[in-house]
Amino acid sequence: MTHDHDLVLRPTQAQITAALDPPSGRNGGDLVVETLAGLGATTVFGLPGQHALGMFDALRRSSLRYIGLRVENNAGFAADAYGRVTGEAAPLLLSTGPGALTSLAALQEAAAASAPVLAIGSQIPTAGLGGGRHGYLHELPDQSASFRGVVKSVHTVRAASQIPSAVAAAWKSALTAPHGPVWVEIPQDVLLAETSLPVVTALDATPDDLVPRPELTAVAADLLSRAARPAIIAGGGVVRSDASGKLKALAEKLGAPVVTTFGGKGAFPWNHPLSLQSWLEDRHTTDFLQDADVLLVVGSGLGELSSNYHTFKPRGRVIQIEADLGKLESNHPALGIHADARLALQALLETVQERTDASAPQRVRELLEKVASRIASQELTLEQDVLASVRRALPAGSPSFWDMTILAYWAWSAFDAQGPNTMHSAQGAGGLGYGFPAALGAAAADPTRPVLAVSGDGGALYSIAELATARQYDLPVTWLIVDDGGYGILREYMTDAFGQATATELTRPDYVALAESFGVPGVRTTPESLEADLAKALAAPGPSVVVLPAVLRMFAPTHLG
Repeated sequence: MTHDHDLVLRPTQAQITAALDPPSGRNGGDLVVETLAGLGATTVFGLPGQHALGMFDALRRSSLRYIGLRVENNAGFAADAYGRVTGEAAPLLLSTGPGALTSLAALQEAAAASAPVLAIGSQIPTAGLGGGRHGYLHELPDQSASFRGVVKSVHTVRAASQIPSAVAAAWKSALTAPHGPVWVEIPQDVLLAETSLPVVTALDATPDDLVPRPELTAVAADLLSRAARPAIIAGGGVVRSDASGKLKALAEKLGAPVVTTFGGKGAFPWNHPLSLQSWLEDRHTTDFLQDADVLLVVGSGLGELSSNYHTFKPRGRVIQIEADLGKLESNHPALGIHADARLALQALLETVQERTDASAPQRVRELLEKVASRIASQELTLEQDVLASVRRALPAGSPSFWDMTILAYWAWSAFDAQGPNTMHSAQGAGGLGYGFPAALGAAAADPTRPVLAVSGDGGALYSIAELATARQYDLPVTWLIVDDGGYGILREYMTDAFGQATATELTRPDYVALAESFGVPGVRTTPESLEADLAKALAAPGPSVVVLPAVLRMFAPTHLG
């Protein structure tokens, strides 16, 4: 009897010959880039540093394309977006200490959004590890400890022969549901040491399938089939697992209205008769979802934003499909199904009974009319016009990346993404500076279509250095900067809470002149000319900047009952 694990792939004679006579002049860095190429990587992001030079020198002997950013955190955001739009693990090469630590905020966003980022950082020489008192440049007592609370898994290397397996294990971890960032750490001397190991070729790092337990999907299917008022909340897990088609088929089979979370934008067609769109920060929507007798939550932990600031109190049965085990029933009691969204939705599709509910589309229309009436009563025409201009100017299929700014907060609720995996923001961890460097990463993944980045003037200053990156690689990103003279949303929050704002007003540059100093075309626009100026910039090759001086306001919060 032969077991699968007894099978060993026999090398061909050509492979044996190549293995016995590896090219000279290779080091540990070559093992890193050979492993990445063998796993299927084509593009790497990062920033060189003294301890990491072995990896960067090896890129010269590799087929991998390198996109170098100016700040490690921005390189992390670029890798995050590349991972989101391609579904592949995005390699991020970093140096020790300050370089590594500067990436942490980006890796926190990747973790919150389940973006597969493979961060590979250097370390001080092995002789200095563990003590924290050797006086090496960039030395930390325990560098990997800084990453353990942020990334999905940590992989340490202490010898050249460990490199291929460690990188492959990290790759597999990043791409096993839930996707996420991982950290690999390799000392400087290991990266620089000459190696006579064969060139890395055959690697298997196929991610594990997270399959739902059939007895759980059977119970879920029975609940949904017998429900009088089923509803569905679709989160980012639907987008990450490429399950939008299965979600639509299940919703139609059940006649169940669907709302998408801000992380799940585009997971369900915006204008579908069963689409509740994304108005989660709305009491009417919260009431509608609370009234469902069976609520299916797919790929969402029902966190702060998705639960309308924890005011959502479901009255019916909740079924929660979630790949992150720690998020199962973390906020609400539920029939918890630990599974990849795509596999779980397929199981439900095969087992639910079709139900008809002629009233569902009418109830959806009535809800959306209530939402529209509420917004209309607040005299927010400028904000709605600006968002509509952005939507009309952005070609269908072009991705957009939004920083934490008032227009993005509007977009979470009111923007039609026109498809899954096209609208992305930093709402997972909520850090500033995401929009522009993330858009650069998406443009690197697919330079055939223009990409839109949206920032406020405060967030723009976090990533202004990346105008040089955009120009250097000629990436087709149009950056819309809404200039309101400060941290606009914080200004609103503080004024509402304390009567006046403190530390929110900013001196800022002339963004058009600054862009042009990088060789990037810039234009100052108005709300009236925004659509035309933005469309023109998006249609032109290479990077561009569009600056809109405007003070936008948020719609009134409605999470208070």
